[in-house]
Amino acid sequence: MNDYGYSISKALVTDLSPDYKVKAAMNEINAQKRLRSAANEKAEAEKIIHVKAAEADAESKYLSGVGVARQRQAIVNGLRDSIVDFSDGVEGTRPKDVMDLLLLTQYFDMIKEVGSHGAQKTLFLPHGPGSVTELQANLRSGLMNQLDKPLDMKR
Repeated sequence: MNDYGYSISKALVTDLSPDYKVKAAMNEINAQKRLRSAANEKAEAEKIIHVKAAEADAESKYLSGVGVARQRQAIVNGLRDSIVDFSDGVEGTRPKDVMDLLLLTQYFDMIKEVGSHGAQKTLFLPHGPGSVTELQANLRSGLMNQLDKPLDMKR
């Protein structure tokens, strides 16, 4: 245009219209990017759900263990109080006699509980006059063996 005395310094393009195939290819590229991003976000969300579920399960099991530990501590405290009260209240009894009586009572409670529920998986233990004494001796020897061993603090 310089030959005719015109000089074009700038040109404003307002309507860019590429070929249909080019437009379709660009749209497909953008669509695939969005699908890939959506798949990543969905996978990340599922990962978070699984992690949170595992954390909740771990916390639930921990709290259940704390509850069981507290229950057992309350049982031990109750047994200790019962032994002391019984030994003080009945002359001539020793703590061992009271423990034998409590163990026998718990044994009969367990037999009653097992017999009252029909749809349970049941573990049968020998039950005769000497069974409770034998069970008590086994428990006592097992406990004493554990108390004699040094504690392993490397866990």
